[in-house]
Amino acid sequence: MIKVYNTQTKSKENFESVERGRVGMYVCGPTVYNYIHVGNARTFIAFDIIRRYFMWRGFDVTFVQNITDVDDKIIAKANEEGRPAAEVAAQYTEAFIEDMRRAGVLDPDIRPKATEEIDSMIDLISELIEGGHAYEVDGDVYFSVRSYPAYGELSHRNIDEMESGHRELRACGAGLEDRKRDPLDFAVWKAAKPGEPSWPSPWGEGRPGWHIECSAMSRRYLGLPFDIHGGGADLVFPHHENERAQSEAACGCTFANYWMHAGMLRIDSEKMSKSLGNFLLLRDVLETTKPAVLRMLILQTHYRSPLDFSADRLAEAETALHRIANAVKNLDWLIENAEDIPSPLDTRAIMKQTREARTAFILAMDDDFNTAGALGELFAYVGELNAQVADKTVSTTDVAALKEARATVIELMGAFGIDLAEGDTAVSAYPAEVVPLAAELADYTGESPEEAVEALLACRAEARASKDWTLADKVRDGLSELGFTIEDTPQGARVSLG
Repeated sequence: MIKVYNTQTKSKENFESVERGRVGMYVCGPTVYNYIHVGNARTFIAFDIIRRYFMWRGFDVTFVQNITDVDDKIIAKANEEGRPAAEVAAQYTEAFIEDMRRAGVLDPDIRPKATEEIDSMIDLISELIEGGHAYEVDGDVYFSVRSYPAYGELSHRNIDEMESGHRELRACGAGLEDRKRDPLDFAVWKAAKPGEPSWPSPWGEGRPGWHIECSAMSRRYLGLPFDIHGGGADLVFPHHENERAQSEAACGCTFANYWMHAGMLRIDSEKMSKSLGNFLLLRDVLETTKPAVLRMLILQTHYRSPLDFSADRLAEAETALHRIANAVKNLDWLIENAEDIPSPLDTRAIMKQTREARTAFILAMDDDFNTAGALGELFAYVGELNAQVADKTVSTTDVAALKEARATVIELMGAFGIDLAEGDTAVSAYPAEVVPLAAELADYTGESPEEAVEALLACRAEARASKDWTLADKVRDGLSELGFTIEDTPQGARVSLG
């Protein structure tokens, strides 16, 4: 049974979907006025992993993620650059999709844009007005917070304390709008201003407020209630609190059954901000970091916990990824070079370890998607495999057990969205630094680390055969500096890493 931590109840709950075998997920997407940063990416990759795990466990997942393409920030950016807001939104929408695909994030099943969903928002606002939950003032429409008694339950805030804070701001001259019936009320429709995008409505030309967008789109594409509403921890209040209030006030039913939120990202243990000069865009990070390494870093921290992002942690994640990929490479070598000899392995023990590793992985992930725990189980399993086959030439009778072990490692990493199998997106078992070494010593002209290692081993074999010990030693020492160990076997030289 999968357990999910629900922000609203502050507890882990057994996951029971609205429709058996199906999961409806809505995860708030970006406001497209700039390129996304690595903090945004942490949230989107975390929910991509959760989505993939549900799919791996056999659920039919409908994943909806919106694009907010009309907003104050987009309008401000357009005015600053002297171009239409729609042009700004289109540019950064395209950039967001490109960045997500580069990061290995699956496309959503449905990606609605706010500007294409205006009618559904107007319908929802009309329902709120008819039900006495919203009111119009000179073309603006506000949601009446006190008409919804459960306001504050998601973010665990006391409405009276919130009102007190608003009174203090008013006393300090903060300029709160006197037109609102209650200072806590928020806009669901904004009257048009000169030069801003607008649409016709029963209350005049205007545009939707931010919070109403997700309420309308999730209701349209998933129905109510749906299973999971997700986003970053910074969205709990006011965005998700307001979404929940207006949605449940309109329908008189539950909006989302489980509220999930990803923790914030820090840079070198500090909050990421432009003022500190540590604001990192995802596309810049991916120029120097492989997507699988970034995902590996994110996997090493539970999705609800703060994630510390640093060059050192990326290097650690890359080393960890190489360790798992190299275990698969080692199994490939053993399977390919198996001989018709008595078995040196306890294949029953290996098959038992394989079953236990799969079970332990599932138990960890079923516990609120504990990726760090699941990775720990996978590393323990890889360590056991390495110990079982160390310094051995295996028998053809061992091949079936080793193939199952190999397939299990690949499958479990694939559940995380990391491809260790053959193909264009497969993770290399070897560091990229081996490529220039092969170019220098073995005249290798390609870009594959695996091919580079093979070229170096072939170069070393030729050097040894011709008694060019200087070149042979350079190859050995160069590989050693990169963490490789060379083992000479009757089947030829074999390398391992780490």
